[in-house]
Amino acid sequence: MSANPTTLSAVRTLSGGEPAPVIHIIKGELVTGRAHEFGPPTGRFVTPALDLNTLVWPRSVPGPAFDVPVREIMDLLIATGDRMIRDPDGILSEACEAMKRTSPLDPGVIERDYANLGRLINRPSLEAQINAELGGADVLDGWREVVTGTGQKARVRAFPPRLVHILAGNAPGVAVVSIVRGALTKGVHLLKLPSNDLYTTTAVLRTMAKVAPGHPVVRSFSAVYWRGGDQAVESHLLRPQFFDKLVAWGGESALRSAKNYIGPGFELVAFDPKTSISIIGREAFASEATLAEVARLAGDDSTPYNQGACVSSRIQYVEGTLEQLDRYCALLQQQLGVQRASCAAVGQPVTGELREQIEALMGLEPDFRVWGGFEGRGIVIRSDEPVDFYPDRKVVNVVRVNSLEEAVRYANVATQTVGVYPPARKVEVRDALISAGVQRVVSLGKALGPGPGLPHDGFYPLQRFVRWCNDED
Repeated sequence: MSANPTTLSAVRTLSGGEPAPVIHIIKGELVTGRAHEFGPPTGRFVTPALDLNTLVWPRSVPGPAFDVPVREIMDLLIATGDRMIRDPDGILSEACEAMKRTSPLDPGVIERDYANLGRLINRPSLEAQINAELGGADVLDGWREVVTGTGQKARVRAFPPRLVHILAGNAPGVAVVSIVRGALTKGVHLLKLPSNDLYTTTAVLRTMAKVAPGHPVVRSFSAVYWRGGDQAVESHLLRPQFFDKLVAWGGESALRSAKNYIGPGFELVAFDPKTSISIIGREAFASEATLAEVARLAGDDSTPYNQGACVSSRIQYVEGTLEQLDRYCALLQQQLGVQRASCAAVGQPVTGELREQIEALMGLEPDFRVWGGFEGRGIVIRSDEPVDFYPDRKVVNVVRVNSLEEAVRYANVATQTVGVYPPARKVEVRDALISAGVQRVVSLGKALGPGPGLPHDGFYPLQRFVRWCNDED
């Protein structure tokens, strides 16, 4: 994406040390200002002043989009996605350039991700979410007639919610997914911008406002930044008289802070921090061509956002001999250095304590063996037990196991996604993996997801977002 002239001027100004400006969206209206300064010395940014009273919608009146038909909302979202792809106003280009200056992600990854953001919004995806998660739009547009097990007639409605979203910034798509889910459920939504993605959310909302200025859905969203854990802000906003639920993405510290405000009338919907693994059967060694393909698929699963995504496989359990695993590890390390849509060929260098821990293993052959260097092209560590540190920055631990069933014992409630090869062997382990706490079992190479209409982190988000209400005879 190319930047417009205003953006290029901003880049030159910011390169001289001026804090980066961040805009807010308040009920669909753009707000600018430089009232507050945040961030480390090398990444300062300024935001408008916060008027907390403008960030809530009074319960005495319905939200702007409560009675807008789902079909109209879908049309607006699809038009927004199309305008994001074309970007005639340069809004996405401007945000992309700002992200490349401030995000820990590789600039190439950001450009490729931004080029695809609009394509995340399409009619089949929207319809799949509505139909799979809620059984159809009728329960959003009005009251669905039901008959209970005793023959009692009643009506139920998925009522529009009032939500605060604590967004994650590890991938720009989080902003798009959150806005789509919020729009489909017709509620009012206060989106807290993450410090590592201050621009994507507002870019999407600004584009939506270009499509339909003043539309009820546009007026149903606000997006602002405050420092996470700021009690002066959160103690005022995170209350049941204003909002029904807190939708929280992110790390343990963010969730712990959020949980302080959970109580009667104010629920938590948490997309918890997770890690992911791979389980690879001995079929991978059927031929050199097969092994190369398995390494490619495993590389696909290990590298999303340079291993910054929850779906990124950090530990792989492989059936085979040491000699077979060593051949596989060499091929996998090469794959970690391949550029993909969501991964740079060269990521952040491995430094500090993580580097020290890997260096300590290099002299412990044959119990451990290490492939790759610390420059960011990927490192593979082969061992008989998982390493006792957290693999990160394109570091993968390959662990030898005698069977796929043996690998199951390493899964737990913190394991989100498990990629399995060959796919036919998923049936051997899926129930045991789910019993251990795993949420997704996929074919190797398909970790990036889940697809529209499938559960996310063990639940259907639209079902959890709405308020389920009864009218009983």
